[in-house]
Amino acid sequence: MRISLLLAAAAFLTTTACQRTVAVTTPTDAPQTGLAGSVSTPAPTSANTIEPAPNNAPAFDTQKRPKWLEDRIQAHLKEKKANPPVHIYSYQYNGATVYFETSPCCDQYTNLYAADGQVLCHPDGGLTGRGDGKCADFSKNRTEEKLVWQDPR
Repeated sequence: MRISLLLAAAAFLTTTACQRTVAVTTPTDAPQTGLAGSVSTPAPTSANTIEPAPNNAPAFDTQKRPKWLEDRIQAHLKEKKANPPVHIYSYQYNGATVYFETSPCCDQYTNLYAADGQVLCHPDGGLTGRGDGKCADFSKNRTEEKLVWQDPR
């Protein structure tokens, strides 16, 4: 009895589902001409009203860079372009301004500098990706991120 009900339900569903057709049209579709080679792509209905304008403002903070940081940036520009490009960010960390320099690739350490240019630690990178372990809380406790510089090449 149960099998015959299931078969009847399946037969009903397949016959009614197969008889339904769905036609999808949009108001911008051109009328179909019936020709085999006709293009059914609609023509644009309006012109673009937004013209993108380039943003000429610097993407990074150029204010109050310490001399040692400017020297570090110049050293990067003298080297071959890294992939990915080097970025330098400033943060507040443990109540002080610090500078975080990304590594150019792979298993290299990143650098965290104090405001006077001394290396504090290597927050990440290396073979484990966890840095040298001297500032393991850096990613959790850093605040006020500002992009100071990125290699423009």
